[in-house]
Amino acid sequence: MMTCKSLTSYVGAALLFAARISSAANFTIANGQIYTPGLAIVDAPQPGTPLGGDLIEVALDVSTNGRLPLPPYPEDSASMIHKITMFLYSYDKGHNFTITNGTASANNASLGDIMLSEPGSTVKHVKWTWPDCLVGDSGDKGDRGLYNVSIHQSFRLNGEDYFTIFDLPISVTNSIPEKDERPSCDSLDNVLLTPDEIRASADFDIPVMFAPGDATTMQTSPNEAAGLRGAGWVALVGAAAALML
Repeated sequence: MMTCKSLTSYVGAALLFAARISSAANFTIANGQIYTPGLAIVDAPQPGTPLGGDLIEVALDVSTNGRLPLPPYPEDSASMIHKITMFLYSYDKGHNFTITNGTASANNASLGDIMLSEPGSTVKHVKWTWPDCLVGDSGDKGDRGLYNVSIHQSFRLNGEDYFTIFDLPISVTNSIPEKDERPSCDSLDNVLLTPDEIRASADFDIPVMFAPGDATTMQTSPNEAAGLRGAGWVALVGAAAALML
């Protein structure tokens, strides 16, 4: 349910220098922010970060750096985030844990609706307690090791609805202390879908958007969106032609 690499853009050296963008394999990073094929932008953690402690914290800018207002949205808004869900998965370890599917479970083992948390804040801090099978000292033994934080975005952009998946790799290798209140891994685990099943479920033709230098536009009123349903994606495709995938 949670795989697939997001589409990555590589821009020319001059633009990279001017905009202070660093693009690594599968990522477009500018000024420490990781851009996604959607409206949310990841502020933290950075790709490949070794993590541990009591919990994992993922910071998401849900305003697309100030372009998108916060919910509640008018029903006829041209652009909005319908829902963001998150999972932690590893094919190597055979796990696919629910971080949030929009409904909080007992003791917040899985979290509630990200978009309704921290009212008034454009950055949502998703704080999820590590489950019990990830407890351990430093290292990657047992169920610990390399995972992906999979961010699923259901959103509307300029009057059109999309569903995208973006994977952020992390390393569960720092110390995680044992605590009685940790949820069980079994209670959070889901079936792992194959990459082909995942590709069939999402819009993988949507590129990374809204990084510095990207020409994607966003409209928030219905009238503006009507004129941009075609033109907006023409502009986006034109911008993509200047990028190397």
